[in-house]
Amino acid sequence: MTRLPFRERFGRPGWRRPWLTLSLRARLTIISAAGLAAGLAVGGLVLIGALGYALQRTVDTEALKTAEAVARLAGQNALPDPLPVAGGQVRVQVLDRQGRIRAASIDADRLVPMLYPDELRHFHAGERDRFYLPGRRLGLDGPIRVVAVPAGPTADPQTVLVAKSTADVRHSVTVVRTILLISFPLLLVALAAVAWRVIGATLRPVETLRAGAEEITGGARPGRLPLPASHDEIHRLAVTLNGMLGRLESARARQRLFVADAAHELRSPLANMRTQLEVAQRLGPATDWPGVADDLLADTQRLSRLVDDLLLLARFDEAGARPSRAAGPVELGELLAEVAERYPAPPLRVVAPRFPLWVVAEPDALARILANLLDNAVRHTTSEVVLEAGPGGWTGPAYHLVTVTDDGPGIPAGDRDRVFDRFTRLDDARARDAGGAGLGLAIVRELVRRQGGTVTLGDAAPGLRVEVRVPVAERPAPDGDADPPPPRPDSVVGVQRAAGEPPGRSVQTGSASPTTLSE
Repeated sequence: MTRLPFRERFGRPGWRRPWLTLSLRARLTIISAAGLAAGLAVGGLVLIGALGYALQRTVDTEALKTAEAVARLAGQNALPDPLPVAGGQVRVQVLDRQGRIRAASIDADRLVPMLYPDELRHFHAGERDRFYLPGRRLGLDGPIRVVAVPAGPTADPQTVLVAKSTADVRHSVTVVRTILLISFPLLLVALAAVAWRVIGATLRPVETLRAGAEEITGGARPGRLPLPASHDEIHRLAVTLNGMLGRLESARARQRLFVADAAHELRSPLANMRTQLEVAQRLGPATDWPGVADDLLADTQRLSRLVDDLLLLARFDEAGARPSRAAGPVELGELLAEVAERYPAPPLRVVAPRFPLWVVAEPDALARILANLLDNAVRHTTSEVVLEAGPGGWTGPAYHLVTVTDDGPGIPAGDRDRVFDRFTRLDDARARDAGGAGLGLAIVRELVRRQGGTVTLGDAAPGLRVEVRVPVAERPAPDGDADPPPPRPDSVVGVQRAAGEPPGRSVQTGSASPTTLSE
């Protein structure tokens, strides 16, 4: 029979399933009880070892003191007979060089030494030694601790042997071990019960949070999770979860509103197209099909723009605030001239920068930003729209500034943040055919954020002033060996349209801001 390797036999997740089926409270209690059991076992072993060592040291100390006292008497040649000892578990013998007994205590053998001849040969005169002997050799209980101490003058060396029973030590250690074996399991059970109650009380707020989350998820009740009274980790968890629920609820509300607005906006051009086709079908041969085709094409283009805007916003939501990977150095003057080609000359007037302004941005995204702003400005202006670019002004040299200014009705200060929301229209009287879908400024904000810039709305008195700040890029190296001459700050030259250039745009150069560009 083929045996699987240890890792395959015991590394499978199947053996962990019974453990994972237990509740968290039971698992924590078992882990706590196991830790307590291990701690008590280690503590008991350390206690027994320390107690045995301390008692053994006491036996050695007493035996050594007795041996030293007898050795002093032997050195003075004043050994009494019998030797005085304290306690009935002590035996003392004094041996000469040949191993004969010179003196002994009242309970010690006077004919047979404690040590056998081969044991005496291992004992070196002049050195102390200690060892164990079996208790039956001397008629004592338990092992016997024997201490050997040299004694007597140099001419007549002697050895003092003191044997002391360790039965009391063994008995004390046995009593302590028995007490520990009985008390530790009882203590472990009591501590496990306390841990069960304490862990249950600790996890009760978690269960309350779980029940509240289940009710909120199941739709039983709206609102937030209950906050525990204690200001601990669980309280902070509840606060975090409530914040997450609030953000999720706001996201769901925005999603529902977005879907409803998108469906309404998509339904308008579809309804127009259906109405035109139904009318054309009813009129039959009298239908002006070229006019119908033009109207359908206009509605189709509007529908296509709306779908493109919705897809663009959906990609923004998916990508988050990550910067664009295609960002590179873009010259604002050229980009402004390229975008302005699509709009009529009046009302659009472009104030070109006096010198090249390089920014870090994605060209298509920056062109889309300017196009959306110009669409709004041209749609709402009274006579003129001004597009200009310059250094960053009060924001410092780290940004360049692009402004779009019109002399239309403007936007009230309280609504300037709201107009960046999707499908926001401030004038309900505007027709959807002439006006936009309310996505232009929302796209502008997302694109500017992805380029690392900012967009703000201000008062042009009259009209609206839109300021877009884009990060400055390093100036690219010129193609030639010599650098181009620096611009003159006081130069204001009118740039006329060249012969053969199509009409529809006027371009001027001028100072957009008194701030000097730092390179």
